[in-house]
Amino acid sequence: MFTIAITPLLSPPPSTASVEMVERKGTCHPDTLCDALAETISTALCRYYIDHFGLILHHNVDKALLWGGASQPAFNGGVVLAPMELFLAGRATCEFMGKMIPVDEIAVEASRHWLKQHMHALDIDQHVKFHPLIRPGSSELVDLYLRQKETGVALANDTSCGVGYAPLDELEKMVLGVEQYLNAATTKEHYPEIGEDIKIMAVREGEVIALTIGCAFIDRHIASIDDYRAKKQHLASLALDEAQRYTDKSISISINAADSIESGSIYLTVTGTSAEAGDDGEVGRGNRSNGLITPYRPMNMEAAAGKNPVTHVGKLYNILAQRICATLVQEIPALQEAQCYLVSRIGQPIHEPQVVDIRVRLSEPGQLNTYQRAMREITQQHLQQIQQIQEELIAGSIKVY
Repeated sequence: MFTIAITPLLSPPPSTASVEMVERKGTCHPDTLCDALAETISTALCRYYIDHFGLILHHNVDKALLWGGASQPAFNGGVVLAPMELFLAGRATCEFMGKMIPVDEIAVEASRHWLKQHMHALDIDQHVKFHPLIRPGSSELVDLYLRQKETGVALANDTSCGVGYAPLDELEKMVLGVEQYLNAATTKEHYPEIGEDIKIMAVREGEVIALTIGCAFIDRHIASIDDYRAKKQHLASLALDEAQRYTDKSISISINAADSIESGSIYLTVTGTSAEAGDDGEVGRGNRSNGLITPYRPMNMEAAAGKNPVTHVGKLYNILAQRICATLVQEIPALQEAQCYLVSRIGQPIHEPQVVDIRVRLSEPGQLNTYQRAMREITQQHLQQIQQIQEELIAGSIKVY
């Protein structure tokens, strides 16, 4: 048996503090690119393993590194002088039942497909170079998979923790919503000058919110410095309109704050990402598994992207903790906020963590005992249904960055 601890959440919520900060590194920020490709490779390996062997084999491909290239952007279109280089590293089962598995080919093809889908100004053949560096995993971790096949019980392949909270507050929803809107396919169709490397830092001071947005503009769609200025102003208006959907507070928008229009120093790119010109990226340095960087909320250092979706608790427990919290606040009206901390023990069933620590904020704190039973039941239900998370990850329907 394991412990489910339920205690009151005593610290005030970030939304009531005098200052709050929330960040998101957008779809093709170099760090997010690495997360996305690592996760894409994991999903592709899962499908190959299932199609050929009927089960998912051991892999953790969560060590991607992006080495930035060099470029010479120019109005109406510049050139990439040296491609960005992607080092796709990690561990995976490369041979099973006497059959070799084309892990490198799977990794490169999955990465190429993702980049084609998500970067409308990138020439995949000219602007990117791939280095597949995935080696076989340890025999001990592979053995956990074989034991799972025999027993039907997934065993944790690490001693690790996961954290989550719910609900998102106003500022968090805004940051997520604005970035997703600016990087939506329909937005790119109407405004192709907007690149996919968009980073948002939101700072709320009292009732005033400042959004600092870094956006890589695409040079072929910018005719001059005046055109750049006009399109930057239009981007600010788009961001402001979307941000105002989430709040009545005063909002200011700053786009590409380091620009010097007078000297011609502006954020112009050929491909739509800063990775083309020296900016580097790495898995795990960006958004947490809920898509945000929230220093006033519980977070951990796990890089969820690229870890296997069957036994790696560093991935599963972060998603599970979020879902437990979301269900708690949805099903118990008196509950205003929930935080969940989970820790595993290697080799033990993933649905039996060492400890589950639930911390809750109630509209009437003295009623904690009234809801303890319901909270425990909800937590147990989610632990027993962890296979559903595995299936959604394999299908690619859960985003972890």
